[in-house]
Amino acid sequence: MSRIRVLVADDHTIVRQGLISLLQAEQEIEVVGQAADGAEAVAQAAALTPDIVVLDITMPRLSGLDAARRIREAQPTCRILVLTMHDDEEYVLKMTRVGAAGYIVKDGAAAELIEAIRSLAAGRTYFAGRVSHAATGTSRGNDTANHDPLGSLTNREREVFRLVAEAKTNPQIAKLLGLSPKTVDNHRTRLMEKLGIHSTAELVRFAARHGLLDP
Repeated sequence: MSRIRVLVADDHTIVRQGLISLLQAEQEIEVVGQAADGAEAVAQAAALTPDIVVLDITMPRLSGLDAARRIREAQPTCRILVLTMHDDEEYVLKMTRVGAAGYIVKDGAAAELIEAIRSLAAGRTYFAGRVSHAATGTSRGNDTANHDPLGSLTNREREVFRLVAEAKTNPQIAKLLGLSPKTVDNHRTRLMEKLGIHSTAELVRFAARHGLLDP
């Protein structure tokens, strides 16, 4: 069985080394690298192609937000797990909009970090209980009514979203958009992560709830 390849990025040396020691104790996890700032995280991710990047938000040279965006743009299959002291809804929303698939806070149990990594490696998302509502946008109040529900998506991701909502398969979408099925699958995975959606059925319900289905 292949191990989960993880890159750890945190500007606090003691925290970073503690995380690495914790992860290395798990047989199914391999820590392939570490970074002390956002710019180094982007460079290490490009060089090492990890499965998961465990990323803090507040880091020097390049913020975790910008680092996550650049990593996801360059490597759509790399998954971002945010590990931070910030549990504010604003931070959660910003990170999910750039493609973070998981978000946990540093005062959580060590077991939560391992569980989050396993969930992301299995293709799922993971948001700690107290930030999960923000990740799906359910507590945004009046702002939700005025917000474009697809505002976090690129134009291409919007196209893929609408075709998936119309029950098109990946090969059909690939043919319609002139893309490879693999590229369509990457777009599909990324847009579902951004929207906090876990299945095609959820995507259709999301589209219906926001009036995005053609009459």
